[in-house]
Amino acid sequence: MLGSTHGTLTTDSRRARVIACGEQPSPVVHGRPADVDDLDVSGRPLYADVPDLDRFFRPESVAVVGASDADGRPNTGITRQLIAWAERVGARLHPVHPTRQSVFGIPCSPSLADLPEQVDLAVLLVGDPLPVIGELAEAKVKFAVAFASGFAETGAEGAAAQAHLAAAVRRAGLRLLGPNTNLNAFEKFRDDLDGPAIALITQSGHQGRPVFAMQELGVRLSHWAPTGNEADLETADFISYFSEQPEIGAIACYVEGLKDGRSFLLAADRAARRGVPVVAVKVGRTETGARTAASHTGKLTGADTVVDAAMRQYGVIRVDGLDELQDTAALLARSRAPRAEGVVVYSISGGTGAHFADLATAAGLPLPHLSAPKQAELHQWIPEYLSVTNPVDNGGHPVGDWRGRKIIDAILADPEVGVLICPITGPFPPMSDKLAQDLVDAAEQSDKLVCVVWGSPVGTEAAYRETLLGSSKVATFRTFANCITAVRAYLDHHRFVAAYRSPFDEAPRTPSPSFRKTQALMRPGQQLSEHAAKQLLRAYGIRVPREQLVTSAAAAVRAASLVGYPVVMKASGAQIAHKTELGLVKIGLTSASQVRDAYRELTDIARYEGISLDGVLVCQMVERGVEMVVGVTHDQLFGPTVTVGLGGVLVEVLRDAAVRVPPFGEDQARGMLGELRGRALLEGVRGGPPVDVDALIEVVMRVQRMALELGDDIAELDINPLMVLPRGQGAVALDALVVCR
Repeated sequence: MLGSTHGTLTTDSRRARVIACGEQPSPVVHGRPADVDDLDVSGRPLYADVPDLDRFFRPESVAVVGASDADGRPNTGITRQLIAWAERVGARLHPVHPTRQSVFGIPCSPSLADLPEQVDLAVLLVGDPLPVIGELAEAKVKFAVAFASGFAETGAEGAAAQAHLAAAVRRAGLRLLGPNTNLNAFEKFRDDLDGPAIALITQSGHQGRPVFAMQELGVRLSHWAPTGNEADLETADFISYFSEQPEIGAIACYVEGLKDGRSFLLAADRAARRGVPVVAVKVGRTETGARTAASHTGKLTGADTVVDAAMRQYGVIRVDGLDELQDTAALLARSRAPRAEGVVVYSISGGTGAHFADLATAAGLPLPHLSAPKQAELHQWIPEYLSVTNPVDNGGHPVGDWRGRKIIDAILADPEVGVLICPITGPFPPMSDKLAQDLVDAAEQSDKLVCVVWGSPVGTEAAYRETLLGSSKVATFRTFANCITAVRAYLDHHRFVAAYRSPFDEAPRTPSPSFRKTQALMRPGQQLSEHAAKQLLRAYGIRVPREQLVTSAAAAVRAASLVGYPVVMKASGAQIAHKTELGLVKIGLTSASQVRDAYRELTDIARYEGISLDGVLVCQMVERGVEMVVGVTHDQLFGPTVTVGLGGVLVEVLRDAAVRVPPFGEDQARGMLGELRGRALLEGVRGGPPVDVDALIEVVMRVQRMALELGDDIAELDINPLMVLPRGQGAVALDALVVCR
């Protein structure tokens, strides 16, 4: 491997540096130190390590450091709760306090070194946990919890203290939850509920309360991980662990900031491989939300567009509210994969059905028209003047007798139907009671999803509290919006899982020949000239126009004749970012005299502006196509990211772009184009021909390879415009900007 002559680390040296732990903790994969096959070309792990948290959630022995039974002390209430929790999980609890003989009648040890046995978990009820970490290491404690606050959430000084704590934990070889966490992990969970459970992860304990309270509605919860400041254990660790637990049907997260973007994606990848849905509220969509979240947990919230794209890329279902979090997680945890994707809306009111159908269609739910034979079957029980195409309106009266169940069964029997949604906007006993019971009975005998929206604001009705909530088969909601959000997530998740192929499996482990060619081009901390930037693109197989770099007017004329008229002439220099605004671009030149004049004018402008040139580019003129932009930027959380969008001046005016975090496959690259508002331009408009989308995708994939191999060395790469020519003719990078790190 050739190193850069300008001091840039090669990929091999970066990988060796990561493995050797010279800059950061050595990655761990499958419980062992990572080797070369576990890392990509930049030395980043390709697989999530799954911490063995069994002994955290179900320890055999627990030490409570700072335990107390003194009246009026905060530690007293915490100690009491931990004693009750240890009894529930079957753990032996050992109070630790230097001046007490016993706590709540339990013999107390003066220090960790005096414990009667090795413990799995130590709960630290001390103001400063740092001095205790060494004692934990000597006692060979596996896990610890630090409740203390005053760390990264308080600012720079607290962040430094947290960094010292994290380093001490790493040296000690234990795993730490916190600091700035709480008692949520030790809550009392109901053990009388059946079915798949929700596992809960929150960075703010109070924000998890609505999900935890769902147990009172019959929804099972199994774990709660309050991650706090994540000095060590983080959200990603718990996602990886929960994905492996057979009793967990969905993971619900409240995330204020991600500790490490790569770790989060590896954990999401593990969940996707196993088909375990991850539903997340991620705050920080706005500048205010991001600032508040950072002050709370001391994390980087990340550019929200990148966070959103990364979550979508790995199947994490992002919702906005806690109500959506609880309803969506509950539906995904308790429901099987759909037999079909068609959604039918069934109501006793034409107005209710039409209203719900409008909202569902706008949200992208598929509401197919029922077939003519199915409509004829339904009209056996529903008057002919009522519509049964979808939505199905029964007019009300059939609900009150034997016909109600017949209608529901007939809809569910349709092979095109996978979901039946019945909005009940208000109670009207006894008919609503019978309708609810018919829906529950039908759901018990069907393998299809039945959803009910109970619109009463009261919520004390027997049909709701007993019949609907008493069923583990019917998904019950209180609002139209939450039902639609959850059902859309349900269909999207199972579609995603069925097609998912982990991009990490295909990520390059070794550098390409292109990488070796580019090392001499890199200039750390500098911007490359357009000529050098295009050499970089050419090394990675990205087509650029025919062009020559010249340093005299006579050479420019000779170059123009070789390139072929008409030509474009551009000043080329490392200091130039926006050539057009400075008048450093001349287009449509058709003669030798125009070329000579353009050369003199370009060099005069550069001299006047004090711009150093490496020459003037004489370029082939490419006109017919759609201007796009493809680029690489460096995100603080996720590292290199790839962007594609409408190019030219439109990139600044419309900001119509999509982003992905490498590695990703060709399907994700095509998905990026599908997200663009201006994607119709690629298909041809106003009689124009469709463009070469396959060539555009190839450029995106080659740029991704550059991001993977050169991501540590490139701060920004911008191909704008990339002219995408008519179908079959390829794509040409007309201009390029590269800024080295």
